[in-house]
Amino acid sequence: MTALVARFGMAFAATATVMIALDLLWLGVVARPLYQQGIGHLMAPQADVPVAVLFYAVYALGLVFFAVAPQTAETRWSVVLGSAALFGFVAYATYDLTNLATLQGWPAWLAALDMAWGTAVSVGSAAAGRAALGLLGR
Repeated sequence: MTALVARFGMAFAATATVMIALDLLWLGVVARPLYQQGIGHLMAPQADVPVAVLFYAVYALGLVFFAVAPQTAETRWSVVLGSAALFGFVAYATYDLTNLATLQGWPAWLAALDMAWGTAVSVGSAAAGRAALGLLGR
């Protein structure tokens, strides 16, 4: 039981670490001007760090639970990454399409961009989690 918890703890840590690193790069450098252009009037001057930490913990847990952990050592990487892509797309689409439906002035192009990012960052993060599991065995 302890070994199982350690393996999935490592998968969670790898998934969360990669997601945070990629998301900080995306949000802080690459896409910041696009978000500023599209929803700058809604953006806070600074992120609420405790809430952001909670988001990353919950999201990484979801990725590990639904995309990484159910797979076996024999599962092809394409299955793991496909599951992560679907999880990311659905999660980000839930957020973006709800905003598009309910918030005045939410740009459709930004929703599409954000859903693509959610899909991509989920794949990259789950790959790290799967690699961590592979290093520790199943």
